[in-house]
Amino acid sequence: MALDPFAAATLAVEARALLTRVSRLQPFALVMPMVAAARVSDEAALAVEHYLRDARSELRQRIREFLRWLETPAGRGSTAADAQRRFAFLKLRFNAAITQFDIFADALSMRGEVGSGVWLGGLDVVAADALSLEATFFDAPPLITYLDRGHGAAIRRARTRLPGGGDNPVAVIRMPRERMVGSGIASSLVHEVGHQGAALLDLVASLRRDIHARQRWTSDAERMAWQLWERWISEIVADFWSMAKLGIAATQGLMNVVSLPRAFVFRIATDDPHPFPWIRVKLSIATGRFLYPDPQWTLLDRMWESFYPTTDLDPRRLEVVEALIATMPDFVRVLASHRSAALGALPLARAFDIHGRRPAALRRIFRDTGGRIPALQSLAPTLALAVLGQAKQDRLLAPERESPLVAELLTRWSVSRVLGNPRTARPQPKALVA
Repeated sequence: MALDPFAAATLAVEARALLTRVSRLQPFALVMPMVAAARVSDEAALAVEHYLRDARSELRQRIREFLRWLETPAGRGSTAADAQRRFAFLKLRFNAAITQFDIFADALSMRGEVGSGVWLGGLDVVAADALSLEATFFDAPPLITYLDRGHGAAIRRARTRLPGGGDNPVAVIRMPRERMVGSGIASSLVHEVGHQGAALLDLVASLRRDIHARQRWTSDAERMAWQLWERWISEIVADFWSMAKLGIAATQGLMNVVSLPRAFVFRIATDDPHPFPWIRVKLSIATGRFLYPDPQWTLLDRMWESFYPTTDLDPRRLEVVEALIATMPDFVRVLASHRSAALGALPLARAFDIHGRRPAALRRIFRDTGGRIPALQSLAPTLALAVLGQAKQDRLLAPERESPLVAELLTRWSVSRVLGNPRTARPQPKALVA
């Protein structure tokens, strides 16, 4: 059916209404109430504002082009169905713009909360430090953290596709509210940052190639275990990142997250990218023992096995567990010594300050500082949280003291960033030496 004047006028009115609603999507700088210490970094704010500004501008242009098309001979001569189809696509583009706006609004609106907003500013500082390495391997994107209900953390990585199209200009990290505030928040946060770091270094693809090659010369039972390591590698490398930055605090936080009823701890799901909780904790302990040799890992290992003994597992599940345990030492060595193209000749473990996170070093820092806030504030944020995690493991830091201490550090880091304190500026890694 041809496009009659009434239908054309109706579509024009609706398109103009879309144009009006697009104009009401104001910049976040005009609508987000927050104190200075709670705001995101200037780099993150500008990246989001510029991305959404460009998206709004493109949408306005498309709507205006549609309105002009309705007035042309081609538009007037089109069918009603064709005109409606063009308008329907405009609506989809508009809804995509709203979805993208809401993604960032959800992350930013919480910055107006008293207390939590400022802590999130501090978590942004921790996240930026967590993404830094011992040398310059990539151009790090801005990061934004926010709190939400639920048990797990998650990341929408920078430079990945957003709903409706376009690349995400920042990494947006969702943190579970139930973990605020204690040193355990660091484990979840650095794990999610590890996903971003692994993507920037293309670690998952290169590790999968190494692990797949390893399967060619193993027995059938071990081959099955290596296949599982390959399947889970995206989550494992994020756990490795957390361990390399936090030491034993990474395992503490992980155990807190996955300490579930026994049926869930031993649930082996082939479609889950995460290792099942029991083996995930065992792998974290094995990684810690490899990177930071210390008797504490044996104590932690025995405790975990006492919580969830394997004695009554069914034969098939026990076979999987035994194969994974048998291959775990070799797998950890493959992981720590891995060289991706982005790392050049440097093994993965050496991209981090492993020496500075050794238990002896962390204990010395806590002893020398007495756990005092000004001294801890002067450290790199992930190092400070690693020190607190080690002190907690050594029973030198009570939970009643830990929570206010972490809250105060987050507050000070957020304030220092606003004031331009060099201690909380994004770390400047050393130049890469091949």
